[in-house]
Amino acid sequence: MNQTVVPTQYLQIALDLARRIASGELPEGSRVYGRSMMASEYNVSPETIRRALRLLADMRVVQVKPQSGAVVLSADSARRYIENFEESADIRSLRTQLKELMAEYTDLHRRMSETVNALVKRRDAFTAPGEPLPNYGVTVPKDSPCLGKSIGALKFWQSTGATIVAIRRGQTVILSPGPYAELYAGDVVILVGNSAAAEAACNLITAKEQWNDSISKCL
Repeated sequence: MNQTVVPTQYLQIALDLARRIASGELPEGSRVYGRSMMASEYNVSPETIRRALRLLADMRVVQVKPQSGAVVLSADSARRYIENFEESADIRSLRTQLKELMAEYTDLHRRMSETVNALVKRRDAFTAPGEPLPNYGVTVPKDSPCLGKSIGALKFWQSTGATIVAIRRGQTVILSPGPYAELYAGDVVILVGNSAAAEAACNLITAKEQWNDSISKCL
């Protein structure tokens, strides 16, 4: 987030006067307008003008004379004041941005913690006590009897008791495939169920009785 920090009124007025002096609009030796006139020009109180002139006087940009107002001393000092002010403004801006980022980070960390806690609670509520149902992956061989057939046509869940949650096809992952999704050689069918359901699914896809070499538990 990139925001500009707006200085207080007297700082803005001091900066504007310094710029006018640096540009030659108010030449060295000239008298700066009286506080009442400047207060009217900037639409602020005379006290705000006094603070602005006091600041420029401390930086040797002007000299404040009692009952006589202020006299411009140095355009070089005005330019140095502008440089220092801009550098300080950058630092203030960075500090403000850092403060805002820290607040955003704290809020994000809180929201992440709440989301993780909610996810854990929902998982615990969804699964039965003990170990949750494991995930398995079955690779469809080239000679599979399921080639080109849809999940619905195979009556996969009715036949095996396992639920297909995804199909990994090369670099593509098909999440929650519907009943019309077809199986092709090389597909890795990701399914959820107990070991008996996984074995039945492997037998259906590979047409083999021994499933340990064809199926892997997804960690």
